Amino acid sequence: MAGYLGLAAALIVPLWWRDRPLTSFAVVALVSFGQWLAETAPQPANLAVLVALWGVAYQCTFRWALAACLVAELGVFLVLLNWEMATFGMFFSGSIFVVTVWLTGLYANTRRRYLEGLEERAERAERERDQQARMAAAAERARIARELHDVVAHNVSVMVVQADGAGYAMDSDLEQARLAVRNISKTGRAALAEMRRLVGVLRENEAVGTDYTPQPGLGQLAELVHDSAVPASLRVGGAPAELPEGQQLTVYRIVQEALTNALKHGGPGVEAAVEIDYLGSELLVRVTDNGRGAAAPVSSDGHGLIGMRERVGMYGGAVSAGPRQGGGFEVLARLPMAKAA
Repeated sequence: MAGYLGLAAALIVPLWWRDRPLTSFAVVALVSFGQWLAETAPQPANLAVLVALWGVAYQCTFRWALAACLVAELGVFLVLLNWEMATFGMFFSGSIFVVTVWLTGLYANTRRRYLEGLEERAERAERERDQQARMAAAAERARIARELHDVVAHNVSVMVVQADGAGYAMDSDLEQARLAVRNISKTGRAALAEMRRLVGVLRENEAVGTDYTPQPGLGQLAELVHDSAVPASLRVGGAPAELPEGQQLTVYRIVQEALTNALKHGGPGVEAAVEIDYLGSELLVRVTDNGRGAAAPVSSDGHGLIGMRERVGMYGGAVSAGPRQGGGFEVLARLPMAKAA
């Protein structure tokens, strides 16, 4: 009885070595071979060979799995070899049983590797999306920095011209000189406000442009809507207020990007509507279309929703974009209204 229990333990205990399937199978196979040499009758614990075989087929390469299957088939042959009543049918049935267990392990192995491959590809795709989003955000910040530089450079250029004019008019036209000085002060405050925003924009290795032409603003929205490749309408509500050039540029770029999105993803026959509402404490910008409701993907040049959020976030605002009820797509931005200096 003790020998029976000892043999059973020697066959079953190695099955706990799940992280070492080859070692487990080798020990079980050697114990079974010793059992055959000792001419000990098979017992239920010998099924441990099949369990160990399944573990090798599930966790190891096909070459090791095939070797383990051949060893198990050899065991079936040796067991029946010592049995006088053994027939070919018995050997065939035993072999089929071993192969079935082996194939089940191979299938589980293939399924596991397939799922691991899917997870790896999903993780890689997520990392690539994150990297693409970071690159898009960095590119958009650099673009915003360049545009803000143009705004500030334009203001400084105006200040220089006004200062020169004040110097010439100091002796001949004192009132004109005072007006020039007031304009210098006004323009300087506007430039200083934009420079404060520029401090928060990250820019690495970006060449500073030399074109001091100011960027488009609210005054160019009508032309933008009129010249858009998408049939669009423009409505302005509320009492218009003078806004800083940087904030006007932000509104212009939001409308421009929304119209581009409608053109690319709205489908044939798409039409858009641009609404600008002055609500006292905030400016509401809404661009809707009647297209298919598809959003523009994040692109490597920084356009899209990421760029809108970067721009609006500089002024403490918020932007949302997505399909709207009844069809179409909507871009909605809210910006606190900052008075021009």
